[in-house]
Amino acid sequence: MSESVFLCASSDLVDSGEAVPFEVRYYSESVAAFAVRYADTVYAYLNRCTHVPMEMDYQPNQFFDSTGHWLMCATHGAMYSPQTGQCVMGRCRGGLVKIVVSEEAGMVHWHTSDKLQPNQAL
Repeated sequence: MSESVFLCASSDLVDSGEAVPFEVRYYSESVAAFAVRYADTVYAYLNRCTHVPMEMDYQPNQFFDSTGHWLMCATHGAMYSPQTGQCVMGRCRGGLVKIVVSEEAGMVHWHTSDKLQPNQAL
């Protein structure tokens, strides 16, 4: 059963700008995640490169390359499509783990799944 979890105000996300970070439980592990806006649509992914499972941002909440068109892993330079999370260049395997998000009435929510749950203190 999926539930909707408030993430941020819509105004917190600017096209190709800073991400809004959040934490999720991915299976049984606590994992960083992020949401960005690209081409006026919100997307969210686990903050985990597919080449080496480490966080991707080069500065806190900075994921876009200098063109503002690709999500970039700071460690090895892998580039991902912001719309799909698929690897488009560099060292990576497959794509980023997508988190379903919705935007309505000035609010962004992420949606749980059997793999992704809100991060609760253990």
